[in-house]
Amino acid sequence: MEKSYSAKDIQVLKDLTAVRKRPSMYIGDTSTRGLHHLVNEAIDNSVDEALIGFCTSIDVIIHHDDSITVADNGRGIPVDLHEEYKRSAVEVVMTKLHAGGKFGGKAYKVAGGLHGVGISVVNALSKWMEVEVRRNGSIYFQRYEAGKPVCELKNLGSSGRDGGTGTKVTFKPDSEIFGSYHFDFNVLATRLRELAFLNRGLSLSLTDERTGDEKTFKYDGGLASFLEYINRDKRVLHRPILFEEERDGVKVEIGVQYNDSYTENIFSFANNVKTIEGGKHLSGFKAALTRVFNEYGRANNLLKKVSLDGEDVREGLAAVISIKLRDPQFEGQTKTKLGNSEVKGIVEPIVREHLWEFLDENPGDANAIIRKALEASRARAAARHAREIVRKKDSFIDSLPGKLADCSEKDPAKKEIYIVEGDSAGGSAKQARDKHFQAILPIRGKILNVEKARLDKILKSNEIRTLVTALGAGIGEDFELQKVRYNKVILMSDADVDGAHIRTLLLTFFYRYMPELVSTNHVYIALPPLYMVKKGKETRYAFSDDEYANVLKELNVKEGDAGVKIQRYKGLGEMNPEQLWVTTMNPVTRGIKQVNLADAAEADWLFTVLMGEEVAPRRKFIQVHAKEVLNLDV
Repeated sequence: MEKSYSAKDIQVLKDLTAVRKRPSMYIGDTSTRGLHHLVNEAIDNSVDEALIGFCTSIDVIIHHDDSITVADNGRGIPVDLHEEYKRSAVEVVMTKLHAGGKFGGKAYKVAGGLHGVGISVVNALSKWMEVEVRRNGSIYFQRYEAGKPVCELKNLGSSGRDGGTGTKVTFKPDSEIFGSYHFDFNVLATRLRELAFLNRGLSLSLTDERTGDEKTFKYDGGLASFLEYINRDKRVLHRPILFEEERDGVKVEIGVQYNDSYTENIFSFANNVKTIEGGKHLSGFKAALTRVFNEYGRANNLLKKVSLDGEDVREGLAAVISIKLRDPQFEGQTKTKLGNSEVKGIVEPIVREHLWEFLDENPGDANAIIRKALEASRARAAARHAREIVRKKDSFIDSLPGKLADCSEKDPAKKEIYIVEGDSAGGSAKQARDKHFQAILPIRGKILNVEKARLDKILKSNEIRTLVTALGAGIGEDFELQKVRYNKVILMSDADVDGAHIRTLLLTFFYRYMPELVSTNHVYIALPPLYMVKKGKETRYAFSDDEYANVLKELNVKEGDAGVKIQRYKGLGEMNPEQLWVTTMNPVTRGIKQVNLADAAEADWLFTVLMGEEVAPRRKFIQVHAKEVLNLDV
């Protein structure tokens, strides 16, 4: 890769006029996802420098005012004059859409960027942006407001003997576009951690000036470190299978390791972009995996007449697929599906060759994996029968009315279903609800812990079968998001330890067998109040001890005062229908929280620790986090 990187490498497609008018076309949306995408675009510019060997460190800072700084020690954006625009290359990069060395020039071979929109879109959607470039022994500075420069590029003087090179961008998203916003430290930390895994040896730090939180990620092990992170607190069946190869300009890097769980955990990336919806690289990987295990099993007389399905060979699989290529084509609803058709034909043979080599050289590990796949195959056959029963809604139609109190609305986008713990609370909820758009499904006690069971056993559970039937979209591989009968699935349980356990069991089920329901933000948790304080005609609810103390202070009352009624709710059943409606069901006044699993690997680990077989990790987790729990009902 040439070290020369100057204005002549910068290619321009068009200006930023349309970006502020239609921001969703460029960053997906203007919600929390789009907001954090701005930071990702700025980070991607720095990672692109790392990809070609000119950057070893990236620092991200969330400032007190929710502005963001992204700084790297790369070559620095060129500052010389652009031939066509007669402006500095820095200004062209910051003010022209798609201006950069990654679009067909020689300066970059591959580059990331989910929408490929570049730093100029970040500038266009920011109230202000400042860029500082260290290059040629000098420090250069320019400021922009609403995407337009407010000064010429300034030379601030020498960067000093050890000044080095690099680019520092600081920006504040425009509240006229994003409304009231708040950067989420954990969302950004998740992204930086992934980038550190995918770019071996690259150091990425995150500092939050608002809270003092700091994290630094650097993994010299690359995908081996990623697999270790995914499989922590799980029992692995063999050492990691790691291979890396480049064919036809596509670099393929893959890590595979099986564990003793019943679920698969595959993370796929293209040019460092997380391909949540998969794509051709993932299709090629899965096809090769299924084919190799069947071929190896037959060749070594391990399968007899059994043919392993893709689902069988992926049980207990942890895998990371990372490819890098020129001109990635992202498709799908969220532009996170790789559409380059040629990639499947490149990935598949690479996986076949390297995986077969591993199995051939490690027959003991191969036998262990195939034995597990055979057990999964037998369980799948049993589950197929149970699935067919669940599919035939008519077979459950007699049992549903007694449990499910459905709503009259026909449009799924306007409907919501409350999954309520206990018949008594379910009865109150049925009286409290708006029958037009709210359905109620009571469940009795704690549902099966799906972390410890295969699908065939799971589908024998009456509570789970009723839940699957009520939602109407299938389960596991058969789950189809577009068939879900409700837009919001709201979990409502008591605000105590048992209620928390029931919520965790339900969340584990949704995460493992209806993951799209969670990842597309359709699952919510109802937040019933802990206290009611009534003074005269005024009634206030408090959802925590701190809030309770504030309510008492605001009403200028204390416990025991005459004319003041204070109720501490031990469970949903203690609330009458009117109270339940106001606090947890009325869309205007209720308290509900959207379940957002931004970090899938962290969520997978958490469910494994809380709901899995191993006692030691669970005990350790509880010991570490027990001090954070201030209010337990036991």
